[in-house]
Amino acid sequence: MLPEVSGWLRRRLSSAADWPIRELLAAKGQTTVSVVLPARDERDTVGDIVRIIRRELDGLVDEVVVIDSRSRDDTALVASLAGASVYAQDEILPQLKPLDGKGEALWKSLAVTTGDLVVFSDADIRNFHPSLIFGLLGPLLTDPTIVYAKGCYDRPLNGSPNGGGRVTELVARPLINLHWPQLAGFIQPLSGEYAGRRSALERVPFLTGYGVELGLLIDLLELAGLDAFAQVDLGSREHTPQTTEALGGMAAQIMLAAWSRLRRQGKIQEGHPPAERLSQFRRGPAGHDVLCRDVTIGERPPMLTVAA
Repeated sequence: MLPEVSGWLRRRLSSAADWPIRELLAAKGQTTVSVVLPARDERDTVGDIVRIIRRELDGLVDEVVVIDSRSRDDTALVASLAGASVYAQDEILPQLKPLDGKGEALWKSLAVTTGDLVVFSDADIRNFHPSLIFGLLGPLLTDPTIVYAKGCYDRPLNGSPNGGGRVTELVARPLINLHWPQLAGFIQPLSGEYAGRRSALERVPFLTGYGVELGLLIDLLELAGLDAFAQVDLGSREHTPQTTEALGGMAAQIMLAAWSRLRRQGKIQEGHPPAERLSQFRRGPAGHDVLCRDVTIGERPPMLTVAA
């Protein structure tokens, strides 16, 4: 690890317990806070998450917004009944052609939220604790030089306290260490819990697939520098695990995200465009069936450049 990264890690790593809510309320002043939950078919968890945020963080969080990403169940209704403001992803900025993926929902949330600080959290978390939100607000509310706070946590899976995060360890971390060693201090670079100043988030593009978190780290590093980042240990986080097949699709999008940034930064010479279809195999009655999926990622420009 680079010496500058080791120094940053010592200075900028805190834990949620370091940020008591009463102290954050005192530091908040006139700063406004929006919490955004991108959700697709998350009726089993999104309601509880919204209720906990509204009950436990009243006064600290000014609005809770759920971006419904084409749910086939009643996620939107459950979230609304729990007290969230709910927006259908494709109805935001309707003059633009809709794109797919989590990053699209996050980017569009900037058009319908008002907070000076925006906290993003996944909507599939079980046993949700409000520290996943207020921990991220600590560095941003108390240090004006911080523009982005990233969560890290243990990822329990199948009885192992850290069995999750397979795509991080097999794909994202090697790519980061190879090409962006300044980001090697992030323990969970793909975590879905992070917060930033609107003034910074609106100045960077958003990738539209599962590469959105990697893209934000790289682009905000370029915009603001490493010392404008903070990292907060949020404890442990439980969510519904994905199949290995689904993780393969995520990994492909993360590799495409890395490719896009390597090309933009002049770190790679493009001899050919990367293929955007992933072939996987699934055993069927007659042998191995081929499953081909489109892993294309799009990109939205900085929100500041988009006319309302």
